Amino acid sequence: MKASIRDRLDRLVDRLEELDRELGGETTARDVNRFRDLSRERAEIEPVTALYREWRQAEADCATAREMLDDAEMRELGEAELASGEARLAELEDALQRALLPRDPNDGRNLFLEIRAGTGGEEAALFAADLLRMYTRYAERQRWKVEIVSANESDLGGYREVIARLVGDGAWSRLKFESGGHRVQRVPVTETQGRIHTSACTVAVMPEADELEAQEIDPADLRIDTFRASGAGGQHINKTDSAVRITHLPSGLVVECQAERSQHSNKARALAVLAARLYDARVRERQAAEAATRRGLIGSGDRSERIRTYNFPQGRVTDHRINLTLYRLDAVMDGDLDEILAALAFEHQAGQLAALAEEA
Repeated sequence: MKASIRDRLDRLVDRLEELDRELGGETTARDVNRFRDLSRERAEIEPVTALYREWRQAEADCATAREMLDDAEMRELGEAELASGEARLAELEDALQRALLPRDPNDGRNLFLEIRAGTGGEEAALFAADLLRMYTRYAERQRWKVEIVSANESDLGGYREVIARLVGDGAWSRLKFESGGHRVQRVPVTETQGRIHTSACTVAVMPEADELEAQEIDPADLRIDTFRASGAGGQHINKTDSAVRITHLPSGLVVECQAERSQHSNKARALAVLAARLYDARVRERQAAEAATRRGLIGSGDRSERIRTYNFPQGRVTDHRINLTLYRLDAVMDGDLDEILAALAFEHQAGQLAALAEEA
């Protein structure tokens, strides 16, 4: 193991002891927020230090086995113990390197999924609806909850823009690499001569801000307008000003919500989306400012970046960031995204491991 990695692990052991002392103190016990933060930090580093203890024990076992090699009667046993110990050391070192990779603090969060039709007019709006169905079907396979927050429907039943909230264990960690440009190649339903067209949609995946972050928004920075909802909804539509539009004046961000019958509910949902957008903007700003931040091989998540092409005539889907092509488009569009998402996560982790090796 490299000395720099071992030094880092020794510091984590020291930090764990320090955390235990602080968590056992009366001052920390009286401060609920500090106790929660320290407990969360301890929960993150304790498994790493446990692995390190195992590694040090395996290292000591190897040293003992080497001493046995000097004794003719014990040499055979020593060789067997040494081979076993060195294999165990290599296994633990690999596990420790993975455990030291920087964790995404948002991995435990729910998310907001925004899909916007781009180039392609009505066909792009229909593709937006297909993408929403794809992610909804995937969410159903994971037993996540899907809530439509806002939807701007097109004339043929597609979406010019749709925002959904996905609630469930691992939602952000699974779908965080989906932001970017999604392109479709197929014959549109509006095409009379059978020609293949190319259309595009933009997908944005944003972690849901927690309550404390949402409360940080200054009400003085908001302009809140109400208006009558439009679209499907029976007698309620166009009779009450239940739809809500919130403008964040400092950033110019605008969020509309008319999915609920209650103005209060629409306002709460719009505020949640706004908080997520502001949080997402801060995260992206910080990543851009930190020169040491490694984005790996899967791109930056820039929404202008074309990340995937869905080619219907050939039945294939290609993720351009990792040069992955699958000839099972129907299954993918039905929400079978595991193979793509696993490949993206693997490439991301490989990039992190390479960066860790360079720093060490």
